[in-house]
Amino acid sequence: MNKISSLILLLIIGLTPKMNAQKKSIDQRVDSLMKLMTLKEKVGQLNQYSGKEVTGPTSDRKSYLLNDIKSGMVGSMLNVKGVKDTKEIQAVALQSRLKIPLLFSLDVIHGYKTVFPIPLAESASWDMAAIRETAHVAAEEAASSGIHWTFAPMVDIARDPRWGRVMEGAGEDTYLGSAIARARVLGFQGNKLGGVDAIMACAKHFAAYGAAIAGRDYNPVDMSEQLLNEIYLPPFKAAADAGVATFMNSFNTINGVPATGNAYLQRDILKGEWKYKGFVVSDWGSIKEMIPWGFAKNMNQAAEKAIVAGSDMDMESEAYKKELEKLVSSGKVDVKYVDDAVRRILYKKFELGLFDNPYKFSDEKREEKVMNDPKHKEIALSAAQKSIVLLKNNNAILPLQKSIKNIALIGPLVNAKRDQAGSWVVYADTANIVSVAEGMKSKFANTKFTYAEGATVKDAKTDGFAAAVETAKNADVVVMVLGETWDMSGESKSRTDISLPGKQEELFNAIKATGKPVIVVMMAGRPLVFNSIADKADAVVYAWFLGDQGGNAIANVLSGDYNPSGKLPMSFPRSVGQIPIFYNHYNTGRPVTKPTDIVYKSAYIDSPNDPKFAFGYGLSYTNFTYSGLKLDKASPLKNETVTLSFTLTNSGKVAGEEVAQLYIQDRFASLVRPVKELKDFAKVKLNAGESKTITFTLTPDKLKFFKEKLGWVTEVGDFKVMVGGSSDGIKLESSFEVK
Repeated sequence: MNKISSLILLLIIGLTPKMNAQKKSIDQRVDSLMKLMTLKEKVGQLNQYSGKEVTGPTSDRKSYLLNDIKSGMVGSMLNVKGVKDTKEIQAVALQSRLKIPLLFSLDVIHGYKTVFPIPLAESASWDMAAIRETAHVAAEEAASSGIHWTFAPMVDIARDPRWGRVMEGAGEDTYLGSAIARARVLGFQGNKLGGVDAIMACAKHFAAYGAAIAGRDYNPVDMSEQLLNEIYLPPFKAAADAGVATFMNSFNTINGVPATGNAYLQRDILKGEWKYKGFVVSDWGSIKEMIPWGFAKNMNQAAEKAIVAGSDMDMESEAYKKELEKLVSSGKVDVKYVDDAVRRILYKKFELGLFDNPYKFSDEKREEKVMNDPKHKEIALSAAQKSIVLLKNNNAILPLQKSIKNIALIGPLVNAKRDQAGSWVVYADTANIVSVAEGMKSKFANTKFTYAEGATVKDAKTDGFAAAVETAKNADVVVMVLGETWDMSGESKSRTDISLPGKQEELFNAIKATGKPVIVVMMAGRPLVFNSIADKADAVVYAWFLGDQGGNAIANVLSGDYNPSGKLPMSFPRSVGQIPIFYNHYNTGRPVTKPTDIVYKSAYIDSPNDPKFAFGYGLSYTNFTYSGLKLDKASPLKNETVTLSFTLTNSGKVAGEEVAQLYIQDRFASLVRPVKELKDFAKVKLNAGESKTITFTLTPDKLKFFKEKLGWVTEVGDFKVMVGGSSDGIKLESSFEVK
């Protein structure tokens, strides 16, 4: 190519004079670039590879990946992070003929350098501003080190705590999950893509991954159109409406069709009905996994089915790299599918500003400044405090007085640091993590602390019991820190038994037998079954995995410096036999109306039907009173909004926050409806004695339900309205009739 031709090429792409970029829209710039691309170069943009070995020691893979990058056969890299490495690899990409920059991506799930509470824990805060803020900090840190794109948020609804990835989502409810999906997308992406304090978000896993049969990861999903549309798709729609840059498809099949090869999900719903303009990336190797599923005969067929179904970028299968060019050349795949995928990916690269400055996110000075911003620690502490749920507080044993003389810290997780971080962390730097012991000793400066591990999480040894019992006997109060370790929840961490592992329950019984008051702090990535402890403990604090500031947050709650306000985003079962269990279940023709009347009713003979702790439940150090429910319409039309109001009063002695929740029931419809559905909520802070009028609205959309062949409908009929502090703590009720 001569010098004149090269100059023309650069002008067309917009890599040089910014004046050209300002005159052309992104669509025009994409069109201009695509006219210059060969089929091979187009296919190259659809390939994503892990870069762990690219910046490491020399290997065969490093050699061929670098060659692929240099020849324009890679569109994105994951697992390359830091200014130095992202700059180095981007420089290789810019040696390609068309100098198309790479997208660098990473699983920034709940923090980058600063580790925040796991997503399920943050969901317990019911605080959308806080959730958006932590996502923004994570994005700012990641962007400062050259990352353009995160594989978050996970917006899968999950009703089965055996599934390890519940820790990564927002729990069991569609309405809450949709609100959190929106908050996280806006937090990651900021006001507009292209800012150096924001990164592209990715709504995953499309779709219904959280409904894997038996809670076993990567298992099939089988469900009705009604369930798919009403429960599992709305959080994805909320993410799309919030402008999420990308989607990731899921590992599971839905009614026999792998999501990666599912045209109904990706073409008909996402890119068709929803008119989604971003692009879809496969999950790790999910294109080639259609072969063991028995959906594709070989890699060639897997690539064909994936691209036609709407899977735009191939993560780590090498199916597109090896087969797509042949498929198009042979006529098996229309080039329009390739062009559509390439267009979507290039659009995001232009939108991020990478063509104007491929290194704009790789700035050493900004990286140093952002990574050491002291505000991030403050935000982490605030988020951790808000995520804690107080499940029990007999005789107001909490908060502890700071004048208490002797506290025994007992349990395998008292000094835990790595476990506080939970699964999916970028930097597992325990130097930044505050343990419960450290937080307590800092908070109770004049208190004597004694410590005994007593038992471990993962073995059956009891030889530490005696020392733990003696430690408890000499204390005024015992704080036990129990739970699961960080690697017992997360991806590929399904469990058939979600009771407390090891001999922790036996250790608790031994300590409780001393007669000392026992406060249990439970650390976990999922709801656990711990009935005996819940019944016998004087107080139970569910602390999840809270991140860097977990120990300080727990100490603040136990001391009363922070009044807990968290509410459960998932129902806690009494036993594995109740699973799946969720609050918005359907009634039956033989419901249980009295706990003692279960003969020939839809009931267990060995357990109550209800959960141990219900969705939306959580205590405070103060009390809240609900009164004066009013509706502005008794008989609205189908297209009218109903506004309701009530008074919320802090009737206790200290300031606190309450999550007021609005539920409805469509009492009689052409399809059986759930006994309750969350339709609004508000987190309200009140001083002692203070009252506020809370207003909720029920728009026509909130009254709709999905019917196969008809889609979303609103029917005339009776609706029950319920307001309270949890799904099983309804304080006010009313009704209206849609005409």
